[in-house]
Amino acid sequence: MKRKSMLALLLAVSMTCSMTAATGTVAFASDDAATEEAADDTEAAADDADAADTEEASDDTTEASDDDQKAADEVGALIDKIYVQERTDTTDEDCKAAKEAWDKLTDAQKELVTGEEASPEYFGRDTGDASKDDPRNQDEIGENELLVVSFGTSFNDSRAEDIKGIEDALAEAYPDWSVRRAFTAQIIINHVQARDDEVIDNMQQALDRAVANGVKNLVVQPTHLMHGAEYDEMTEAIDGYKDKFESVAIAEPMLGEVGDDATVINDDKKAVAQAITDEACKEAGFDDMKAAADAGTAFVFMGHGTSHTANVTYDQMQTQMDNLGFTNAFIGTVEGEPEDTACDKVIEKVKEAGFKNVILRPLMVVAGDHANNDMAGDDADSWKSQFEASGDFDSVDCQIAGLGRIAAVEDLYVAHTKAAIDSLGASDDAAAEDTDAEAADDSADDVQADDAAETTADTAEADAE
Repeated sequence: MKRKSMLALLLAVSMTCSMTAATGTVAFASDDAATEEAADDTEAAADDADAADTEEASDDTTEASDDDQKAADEVGALIDKIYVQERTDTTDEDCKAAKEAWDKLTDAQKELVTGEEASPEYFGRDTGDASKDDPRNQDEIGENELLVVSFGTSFNDSRAEDIKGIEDALAEAYPDWSVRRAFTAQIIINHVQARDDEVIDNMQQALDRAVANGVKNLVVQPTHLMHGAEYDEMTEAIDGYKDKFESVAIAEPMLGEVGDDATVINDDKKAVAQAITDEACKEAGFDDMKAAADAGTAFVFMGHGTSHTANVTYDQMQTQMDNLGFTNAFIGTVEGEPEDTACDKVIEKVKEAGFKNVILRPLMVVAGDHANNDMAGDDADSWKSQFEASGDFDSVDCQIAGLGRIAAVEDLYVAHTKAAIDSLGASDDAAAEDTDAEAADDSADDVQADDAAETTADTAEADAE
């Protein structure tokens, strides 16, 4: 009996322990579930916080991006305002405002500048040191002025080497004449003024300056290639001022008279053809054009092109190259006017001639935007890119240099200016001869009048008798 009681007691104790253990297990499981749930809640809260932070950051970024674009757009609008061909009463202030607004932008904002004409390159592109140039807009001109008229360029290095190079050569050749400058492209004048604070006269400003300074004799030397649209506009402007000077003469542009068709060439075209090919060969490391041809190298000289009737000048230059025996010289134009000077036509000509190496060089007074971008740029439509894309050539290289820096071309301008100056003397002589002739006529009239009066008196006296 005692044994059974003992067993019952042990069994009861065992069951109690088991129940206690089970209860503990349930409690631990409950705690784990609670902990896991709390962790889930914490993680969810963290995710919500991260999402909120991300959204807030995105909003901040969007807001900052909008502000950046707004600031950039304001500068773009200011650039477009001065990218015009007409000078206005507010041009000076507008140029200053555009540059000041640009300077306030961050580097990131500057990259966002866009507009009808505006881009980050307007103020951001490095084109050289503007301080090397001379705007030649000084007063105290004197009685004799030599006004050098150019289309102009905003590329500082080229302006100093090419346009100033010509002006310097003329100043050295004619020390008795004050050399001054005028650009016909107001767009370029505004660009240089806004970016570099260099002020260049346009045609009206230059002519007004001459009048205000009491200039008596005005000789105008255009740096234009030909008698094209720019030349016509220049002569029209000068015609309105001719009565304000005692004498005015306009010198020939670089390539002289145009001629009727592609076969008409002259000494000016021959001189330029020889000068540019000599310089191109020298820079490329060839003794002459024949040596380059023997090495399979062709030179493509890219001009601007024009819809003006003077566009025949480009075909005349090709004729001149052919006459000099330069089988590896090809003339092209950016505008493709004349049509046979378009890039695709020139590529075909060079390919058919069998040349595998090509060197591109501008047939322009300056090496500005057309030379750096249209000819040598990286865009798909540049001449360099088109020649490369054709797959017909082993190498395509570029020489970025204007005609104005070539000594032989500068000498040509000096000769043209001399002819214009000499014409003033011829005009003076002709005027003097006209004056003498008029005086002689007046004297003869006086003699005839005296004779008539004497005859009348004699007749009257006879009648009286």
